[in-house]
Amino acid sequence: MNRNKLVLATLMFTGFATCTVFAQSGGADVYKSKCAMCHGADGTASSPAGKAMKTPSFKDPAVMKMSSAELAGIVKAGKGRMPAYGSQLSDAQIKSVVAYIHTLQK
Repeated sequence: MNRNKLVLATLMFTGFATCTVFAQSGGADVYKSKCAMCHGADGTASSPAGKAMKTPSFKDPAVMKMSSAELAGIVKAGKGRMPAYGSQLSDAQIKSVVAYIHTLQK
């Protein structure tokens, strides 16, 4: 009985870890296809388009203070010159790209 619980716990942990890695890689893919052109590969907005549009870096203190929900809202509805992606991306994709953005802020 205890062995079954141990096996079940191990499988659950492995599944959660796999989901987290998948979400990060999915977020990276979405980021590369939709965001990197302006925000840059590293999120510092140092790309030519980012500089031309004065896109803020994800490491900017004002952006660092934003919650995941706020970032997701911007991705979904757009802001300033940034287009809305709510009709192009699923909620899961938006959540994964926001999680990826947080990795760029470290």
